[in-house]
Amino acid sequence: MDEQDPKEDLIEPVFRNGTVTTVGILLAFSLGFITHWAANPIPWQTYHLLAVVPILVGIALQMRALAILLDPKSLQRSIHARANRIFITGLVFTACGVGGAILLDFFDIAAKSALPGAS
Repeated sequence: MDEQDPKEDLIEPVFRNGTVTTVGILLAFSLGFITHWAANPIPWQTYHLLAVVPILVGIALQMRALAILLDPKSLQRSIHARANRIFITGLVFTACGVGGAILLDFFDIAAKSALPGAS
């Protein structure tokens, strides 16, 4: 079996550390958003799952990427690249969910303010 030398094709530790910082910060923002949205005074409805599910999937993917990046093996270029792909996928899911949440809240508020007798 032809094994690749783990010292070949490594990224700089400083670069990996910057990636870990970025992933950690954006993961914290994602967790903060879902926490804030969960505390929203608008009652939750079943259709809110359209936004919550992608956000939670995105957060799970971001957490997975962070876990991979915290392993010293992530200094290998292929592992680092895999963690980046997982993170970007998680970020896209989270962004879609956040956009959906904003739209759902907007339409919910607009529908309530359009009702007769609403102030």
